[in-house]
Amino acid sequence: MNAAHIGELLAVLGAGTAAGAVNAVVGSGTLITFPVLLATGLPPVTATVSNALGLIPGSISGAIGYRRELSGQRRRILKWGAGAVLGGLTGATLLLALPASAFERIVPVLVGLALVLVVLQPLISRRLRDRRAREGGSARPDGGVPLLAGLTLASVYGGYFSAAQGIIYVALMGMLLDDGLQRLTAVKNVLVAVVNSVAALFFLVVAEFDWTAVLLLAIGSAAGGHLGATLGRRLPPAWLRAFIVVVGTVAIVQLVLR
Repeated sequence: MNAAHIGELLAVLGAGTAAGAVNAVVGSGTLITFPVLLATGLPPVTATVSNALGLIPGSISGAIGYRRELSGQRRRILKWGAGAVLGGLTGATLLLALPASAFERIVPVLVGLALVLVVLQPLISRRLRDRRAREGGSARPDGGVPLLAGLTLASVYGGYFSAAQGIIYVALMGMLLDDGLQRLTAVKNVLVAVVNSVAALFFLVVAEFDWTAVLLLAIGSAAGGHLGATLGRRLPPAWLRAFIVVVGTVAIVQLVLR
């Protein structure tokens, strides 16, 4: 990234702030930062690595912002966090082990799937609520092996390319648990922070990244994560969802036309 281009620097900083806020509430912030990083001229893999490093402060900030909802969930977090560590490391390894050409072919598909999840999130949530109502709302404290396996696989995806991993987490937990959305969102923020941190530590040792982009994203996402946790519940989710879909569509077009 050319430091002389002030407009690019401000765009990355703004994208990091927006992504931090969106990640704290609904996830998919990578669909905001990724196309901006591509637009500055970074190669897709370098952009992904820089993005993973830069969004860590935002993930942590968002998790802290939801700390009240984390009360009583320590055992869950420890159990699922272990799967997140394993999955995040596996996904990060795949990112660097597979050729860059494979990443460039896979990522547009991943972004497209992420956009589908963003659009369908209200329908998924409504059907999960209806299913629990039909089944009498029986309590499932940890979701058992199916949920652990699903969250671990979602963490592999998150370590490889993190767009919409938070939505996948919430969808899985909502399907297999009887709990409030805010509490699930709080756990989602912790798992995302774990995956991003594990992947970032791995990338620091073995991958190429852009320090300017990392620093700007870190500053922006830390502020955005706090803002999202504080104000996100007051914003209509449909507004955030529409914004993510627009930016994600731009990302797909950029990737396909590169």
